[in-house]
Amino acid sequence: MSKRLIGLTGGIATGKTTVADYLASAYQLAILDADIFAREAVSLGSPILQAIAQRYSPEILLPDGNLNRSKLGEIIFQNSAERQWLEGLIHPYVRNCFQQKIAQSTDPTLILAIPLLFEAGITDLVTEIWVVYCSPEQQEQRLIQRNHLTPEQARARINSQLPLSEKVALADVVLDNSSTIIELLEQIDSAYIKFIQGDR
Repeated sequence: MSKRLIGLTGGIATGKTTVADYLASAYQLAILDADIFAREAVSLGSPILQAIAQRYSPEILLPDGNLNRSKLGEIIFQNSAERQWLEGLIHPYVRNCFQQKIAQSTDPTLILAIPLLFEAGITDLVTEIWVVYCSPEQQEQRLIQRNHLTPEQARARINSQLPLSEKVALADVVLDNSSTIIELLEQIDSAYIKFIQGDR
């Protein structure tokens, strides 16, 4: 039987982690997280981290040699060319991680949590796409509160991604996270019954 590979995506701070955590806890589904793979890509001593330090000078590193993420963020979210250079290094690494984990897994259903599913061009890895959505105003406010950003910094991060409306248009399932957590979980339950149990 072929695997069901659900690409879980959305915009930054729309609630993807909440959805993934619920699917893992309520339905014991295995989660493969692009963010974890992306962190591995720039781990201490990695070739990608070395390339970053070469490009931006060792000042992009913390005293312990790890990446200074906030300093890098200030560069790439203000300069699309620099962001594309970085993504050109990290996206292939992340894709390879997903391919390896999918091949190794014996689970019939996997959740691939990929914030940049469309932007990274890896929709071919999934069999269906779930998009977590909220209003642009909520997205900005949540990001400001969660990451302690200024409105300008939050908007720069949001604008670096494909517009949510375009992601929603490409989705098989849309989870609206603009109301209460209870309503969101009810939508997840409904989507689980419809898509994972095969009642299409």
